[in-house]
Amino acid sequence: MEINDQHIDKLSDLARLQFNREEREAMKADMKKMIDFVEQLNGVDTTGVEPLIYMTEDTLELRKDELGPELSQADALKNAPSKDSDYFKVPKVLDK
Repeated sequence: MEINDQHIDKLSDLARLQFNREEREAMKADMKKMIDFVEQLNGVDTTGVEPLIYMTEDTLELRKDELGPELSQADALKNAPSKDSDYFKVPKVLDK
């Protein structure tokens, strides 16, 4: 596949990037290298190879869901920068 200035312009517009002349040429060279690599991968014979679902054969061991020590309401509010008698006070973020 041939990479031209129109491809670079389209990609730079999508990525909100700007390139000067030298950067554009460097980007074209890098894109050509990437596409050449992918085209090499397309030439690999993968007949009989099962698709890979997981990267490892290990199984995930989950920990038990156990209750731990609880904080009292007073302890939870103790270091709050702004609090009411029972609640944390936070700045208003939504307008009604």
